[in-house]
Amino acid sequence: MKPLILYGVPFSQPVRAVMWLLLMKKAPFEMVLINPGSKGENGSRNPAYLEKNPGGTIPCIEEPDSGFTLGEAHAILTYLASSNGWHDVYPEDPQQRARIDWYLHYHHRNVRDASIGLVAPKIRKDLDIPVAVQEGAKRTLSHALSALNDGWLAKNKFLVGDTVSLADLAAYVEIGQLRAEFTNVFDMSGYANVSRWLDDMMQVDSHDDVHVVLQELGDISVQAPDMETIKNANKRALQVLKQRLAELA
Repeated sequence: MKPLILYGVPFSQPVRAVMWLLLMKKAPFEMVLINPGSKGENGSRNPAYLEKNPGGTIPCIEEPDSGFTLGEAHAILTYLASSNGWHDVYPEDPQQRARIDWYLHYHHRNVRDASIGLVAPKIRKDLDIPVAVQEGAKRTLSHALSALNDGWLAKNKFLVGDTVSLADLAAYVEIGQLRAEFTNVFDMSGYANVSRWLDDMMQVDSHDDVHVVLQELGDISVQAPDMETIKNANKRALQVLKQRLAELA
């Protein structure tokens, strides 16, 4: 059986969530670089890629033996967990599973705005995100962090209980990137439960391997990185990923 193919780049938050799950589960896969927004040979707007994922987004997975393809990180995470029986991160119990799905549905226009308001304007200047949109995204993120801090994480170690689930992986790749340890673009000191949860997530298996790209990129709070810095961060992340995948082979 040929290994799963994961299309994307390590800098992408949703791609990192899928990478993290696969590495946690020691599931072999092949990473194929796809440049977001490009119509070039390895671009997400190239006709060959759009045949696999008509939305032109990353990540996307492909099962070479069957030809099955699937886009959107949350659909991918739940599919992989369901099809492989990874019930520790996506339980069979309908209510427990529904709570994870609840967060995943909430995430996309709430916590996901961490990228739109704080990271994307510095990394993807080509998107030309208006200031008003950036400010709105920051307000949305602040509200979401309060909801996590005072709700989901007020009584639980992780988002839906005492163990890591798919909800935590999806949430962390967005929120964790903002901390002083990485891009340093948001002060988490006002969210004690979120800060504690972030520290716990840093101890989860394969965290460091998945977040090499952010370690390489460093603090972007004062000066935005140039394209060469971003490319080198992705290259280094791929080197580490290949080493991990070689160990799994």
